[in-house]
Amino acid sequence: MPTTTTNDTSIRPSFLGAASCIGFLCFMMFAQIFLLGEDWVTHISLIFAIVVCAIIALASGFGWHDIQKGILYGCEIAMLPMLILMMVGVLVASWIASGTIPSLVYYGLQLINPAYFLFTAVIVCSIASLVTGSSWTTAATFGVAFMGIGSGLDIPPAMTAGAVISGAIFGDKISPVSDSTNLAAGIAEANLFDHIRSMFYTTGPALLISAALFFLIGMGYDSGNVDTSQTDRLLAGIRENYSVGLVAFLPPLIVLVLAYRRVNALAVMVIGSLVGAAMAVATQGVGIGDMMNFMNYGYVSETGVESVDSLLSRGGLQEMMWTISLGFIGLSLGGLLEKTRMLEVLLERMGELVSHSRGLITTHVLASLATNLFSASQYIAIIIPGRMLVPAYRRLNILPSVCSRTCEDSATVTSPLVPWGLGGAYYMGVLDVSAWDYMGWTFLALITPVIAVLYAMFNLFIWREGERNDVNTYRQQEVQPG
Repeated sequence: MPTTTTNDTSIRPSFLGAASCIGFLCFMMFAQIFLLGEDWVTHISLIFAIVVCAIIALASGFGWHDIQKGILYGCEIAMLPMLILMMVGVLVASWIASGTIPSLVYYGLQLINPAYFLFTAVIVCSIASLVTGSSWTTAATFGVAFMGIGSGLDIPPAMTAGAVISGAIFGDKISPVSDSTNLAAGIAEANLFDHIRSMFYTTGPALLISAALFFLIGMGYDSGNVDTSQTDRLLAGIRENYSVGLVAFLPPLIVLVLAYRRVNALAVMVIGSLVGAAMAVATQGVGIGDMMNFMNYGYVSETGVESVDSLLSRGGLQEMMWTISLGFIGLSLGGLLEKTRMLEVLLERMGELVSHSRGLITTHVLASLATNLFSASQYIAIIIPGRMLVPAYRRLNILPSVCSRTCEDSATVTSPLVPWGLGGAYYMGVLDVSAWDYMGWTFLALITPVIAVLYAMFNLFIWREGERNDVNTYRQQEVQPG
């Protein structure tokens, strides 16, 4: 068995070997959920998959250090998002202690009609994510508040999470300050604003359909059908135990301003947490020692009102560790699959279908979905299929904005649906809802890839050179493949 790094670039796993890794992962996920009924042991299933992939890589001629390099590469990708996730736990705890989240819930319960709550959640999160360029920031701020409001209105948490995520990922995808938006445009060598305009043709209808569905579903929760006694108890419990008021909205306002000005996301979370902690000490009478405990272990509400204590006992750095460990293990598998060229082998087999636009875009969607599923990273799902298929788009004279749009339609929007991926792990940790529960309600993530494939099937909005005004932009920015 080779123990050193293999420098021979001709070493590749067989298609059967690469497919066996993916097949085993699928089997483990199926067995875990449907045979064993264990939704929360995904870490162990992924570790078993890593072991099987490592064995196949060794049998293919790779050395142990190649395998270790792939695992560490995945961990390197995970490092910054996981640090941000740690600070999200700290931020949530500090914002509860400061009265920010209690105030958002308190006023939200009084202002939002239950019949329009889900629709409102989609629209507000869309706008917030568009302004900040971050679906994660939106979920950690407005999303947490909407989860609390939804609980007070007796709306299922999975349904609320679906509305929050649908809105958040839409705004993120069309925001010029979003990292994934800029990444997709760069990978496809498309002009950023051509890419955003192109995105409107797929995610725009998906948002309209999603908002309409949530509006219709929400009509079943009109005021006449909702038991307001729980809401009344919740409002009274918050009012009597927290200092609610407009000053409590200062931390999210600061976070929105900093995010809009493109301040580093990790720095934004740290600043937001510190502002919340300072306000908790100054306005809520929380001791500094207690505040530090809350930020580490999570805020514990002790009002004696069950609905309030259940809603507001959460957050803390330690509470994020389940999600953080899942992110590291999931991306370790993704890095291993990438560095041992297993994803490359699988995607090349799909490349035989790209001789026409229908096959090309459908293949791109399926390849990105599969890469997202098995690499646990939307970034890898954007980069690998996107770069592999750019030459095929060129051969068919299809504009780069169509390629970049397809990267987002398939890789980015479906990231929250992968429980062991960065997106799924993040939203589960922040919103405290299993991805297995909310995925059926995340309409925008489900609808967008379908729209992309339908456009390909009927040759709709598949622009080629000379068919749109932005073709000159394409020609000016075209880069020879390197």
